[in-house]
Amino acid sequence: MPEANLILLSGGKSSRMGQNKALLPVAGKANILRILDELRPAFNSCILVTNHPEAYRSIMPDIDMVPDLYPGLGPLAGIHAGLKASTSDCNLVVACDMPFVSKDLASFLVNQIADYDAVVPRLAGRNQPLFAVYRKRNLSMLETCLEEQMLRVNFFLTKLNVHYLDETALPKELDLERIFFNMNHPEEYEQVQKWASEKD
Repeated sequence: MPEANLILLSGGKSSRMGQNKALLPVAGKANILRILDELRPAFNSCILVTNHPEAYRSIMPDIDMVPDLYPGLGPLAGIHAGLKASTSDCNLVVACDMPFVSKDLASFLVNQIADYDAVVPRLAGRNQPLFAVYRKRNLSMLETCLEEQMLRVNFFLTKLNVHYLDETALPKELDLERIFFNMNHPEEYEQVQKWASEKD
């Protein structure tokens, strides 16, 4: 696998959930620790992008934490902050609300980077840009998007040479529906708890 770093995004307000999604317990462990424990072995280092490091310092004392450099501009600003701080050109970006991420899929995606600017999975025709691989070399284009208020991650992707991978190109043995499931609402958290109890 090419040398790569892990970037965790935890900069959202969790307004729809009503509480911090990253810290919600899943099978007895804070969700963000669940994600970290699964993915960290596959990467050289990890960066947490958060504007509230005090919420995580006690449970993640050895993780580098950086704030958004363009606060309030959503996930694209988080990707920017993570890439800016990363020491690697190749990086896996992961949102903090995906409890069933897979190190096997993470490694698979990184291995597809070749000379592409990004590797982005697609599930049921929808891009999954918050479990995807990005190169740091595209920072200037990303900054242009932020400065021009073009804040959709999918818009940024149109500026890159992206390797898109749909279900037919992803490992067949993985439960892609669960891997890409993100919890934004209380009822989705209930579904996560149900799946976690079945699995764990």
